[in-house]
Amino acid sequence: MKGPLFYAKILLFGEYGIIKDSKGLSIPYNFYRGALKFAQEAEHMQSHKSLKSFCAHLKSIPADIVRFDWDKLQADLDKKLYFDSSIPQGYGVGSSGALVAAIYDQYAVEKITVLENLTKEKLQQLKAIFSAMESFFHGKSSGLDPLNSYLSLPILIHSKDNVEPTGIPSQNPEGKGAVFLIDSGIVGETAPMVSLFMKSMEQESFRQMMKEEFIRHTNQCVDDFLVGNLPSLFTHLKDLSKLVFQNFRPMIPKQFHSLWEKGLETNDYYLKLCGSGGGGYILGFTQDIQKARKALEGHHLEVVYNF
Repeated sequence: MKGPLFYAKILLFGEYGIIKDSKGLSIPYNFYRGALKFAQEAEHMQSHKSLKSFCAHLKSIPADIVRFDWDKLQADLDKKLYFDSSIPQGYGVGSSGALVAAIYDQYAVEKITVLENLTKEKLQQLKAIFSAMESFFHGKSSGLDPLNSYLSLPILIHSKDNVEPTGIPSQNPEGKGAVFLIDSGIVGETAPMVSLFMKSMEQESFRQMMKEEFIRHTNQCVDDFLVGNLPSLFTHLKDLSKLVFQNFRPMIPKQFHSLWEKGLETNDYYLKLCGSGGGGYILGFTQDIQKARKALEGHHLEVVYNF
């Protein structure tokens, strides 16, 4: 058996903001992918064991949210089903989201398919299903990563209860501008980072900053990106990068503090968190990828989008 491929995702804008109802924009990243297979080698047994634990969790989800074909799933687990994935775990690019999408696709009863007319209600229903499934990995999940992976389309997040597939401007392969990833070399964990954020939210000054500045710049970045307004986009990106550096420093791996500041000083690039931070990938934006490569020498830049 070889199931269809499900891709990684990158949340371009909205990290932490979407918890507080900012806009967000998430895109599929097909450089990394995963598919369900049957294990032939001993090396895949760990993935098979993890999958068994995950499937045990699925039994606890109420049937009015989602139902699965347990006979089919159990039969496949008996054949050593596992998730064959190149998506790095703990890197903020949706490794658990792709697995959730793959399991739903293969085993959900009366599943909502990608081919039908995806009304707002159906998208919300899918998001709720994926949230319940993915909570096994993060304790609490918005359901957005699996939704992105399942639809394999960019997703515009208007608020917690309002998401829709969207189009983004076509890439310009000749363009100098780019969105890129830098590998921090550290595995990040979502749960501790989110609880750190929730603790910060107890402070009045932090809440104020989120409400009056962080969400405003995030929303503007989403709007600018979607219409291709680059001058405005980079103005707000700089403000966003600065806010993250000032207020989310524990989420930025220490060895990136000086690089983060250097970007803000030189305007050669701006860095931001990719997902919850704490490790994994750092997301970068530049108007001149050659300049950014030079400034970030010694780091491998993985370009995900050109403009």
